[in-house]
Amino acid sequence: MEKKPFLTEAMAQEIIQDVPTPFHVYDEKGIRENARRINKAFSWNKGFKEYFAVKALPNPVILQILQEEGCGVDCSSLTELMLSEVCGFTGSDIMFSSNQTPVEDMQKAYELGAYINLDDATMVDFLDRVAGVPETVFCRYNPGGTFSLGESEEGFQVMDKPGDAKYGMTEEQMIDSYKKLMAKGAKHFGIHAFLASNTISDAYYPELAAILFRLAVRVHEATGAHIGYINLSGGVGIPYRPDQPATDVLAVGEGVRKVYEEIFPNGGVALKTELGRWMTGNMGWLVTRVIHEKHTYKDYIGVDACAANLMRPAMYGAYHHITVCGKESLPHDHIYDVVGSLCENNDKFAIDRALPEIKIGDLLVIHDTGAHGHAMGYNYNGRLRSAEVLYTQEGGYKLIRRAETAQDYFATLDMDECAGKLGLTPKK
Repeated sequence: MEKKPFLTEAMAQEIIQDVPTPFHVYDEKGIRENARRINKAFSWNKGFKEYFAVKALPNPVILQILQEEGCGVDCSSLTELMLSEVCGFTGSDIMFSSNQTPVEDMQKAYELGAYINLDDATMVDFLDRVAGVPETVFCRYNPGGTFSLGESEEGFQVMDKPGDAKYGMTEEQMIDSYKKLMAKGAKHFGIHAFLASNTISDAYYPELAAILFRLAVRVHEATGAHIGYINLSGGVGIPYRPDQPATDVLAVGEGVRKVYEEIFPNGGVALKTELGRWMTGNMGWLVTRVIHEKHTYKDYIGVDACAANLMRPAMYGAYHHITVCGKESLPHDHIYDVVGSLCENNDKFAIDRALPEIKIGDLLVIHDTGAHGHAMGYNYNGRLRSAEVLYTQEGGYKLIRRAETAQDYFATLDMDECAGKLGLTPKK
């Protein structure tokens, strides 16, 4: 798949007049098109709903865009629930999928009327004790063993070995949990599983669906529980590398339909998805400026972004394509490490990457940062998280999250003690 940013050098320069680098920029039109594409792919299933994984891009403007496109939200924490609530999501528009869940988080999910997805058999009694048992409850399944459709080129496996994953229940535990939940008043049930991360195989969802559909039949036979919902979760990936194909979500939907009609000839089961990366990942870019170059045993290009702005390359060794603005047509005849300023040697956006000749002042666009990009930011070395910008479908842009300031960084300290020395405004 050709890696060509929608953001031209002229567009980047226009934004920079108002928003200094580094910043993440998102394509509203592309996000809306992806939402419409997934809804079309599963339009054959009555009750289908996409629950956007808030953890991928927790920005209220993005959530409201997806709400307008008919999506719900998948939350995993109290703050994600709170963010979704202020965006107008409530009740069955929220899927709460958590593990090792704090009391306050579970109580908030119950208060909002969310679909609660229990990760462990012990959570049945926990839910009942701290909140109550709603009429509809999901349980998360872990089949154990290995799963072969996950993306592995980058050298990391997140969920491709379910037997080693901390998530989900065994089949026996699920059966026992449904029996307990029914005894506590639950009437309708869902099944959830997440077996692979960032798979770009069109076969992933159909294979996962077959596993869950057959599980639903067995669970119903063992318990009498009404399995009305099956959440295929996330894991559908995007092509980070230029030589990777994009997932054909329409083909994915058709593959799931065939399995569904085979196992559920009479229908009656509403499907859910909770895509994050696929929805927004390739609709975001990190724009950063070259501020230094260094030549020792290798040639280094230093930029004003760092792993605090995009953690995936440092954390996973993940590949993110890089475009040098204004030099797209020049030969890639120089080999660079593109690095940030953290005092960690893994703070590298690219290693031994062939790029056009780069000069101080050049703008680099780092691709596919629309999911797990800004969201995974942190403040190590006192570095501050960057701004977020929306490129609107009308062709303009607007700031949807300002960059952090030193005042933000120090806000959790006793500002009365140190504000004056730091030249900051004391807390009220």
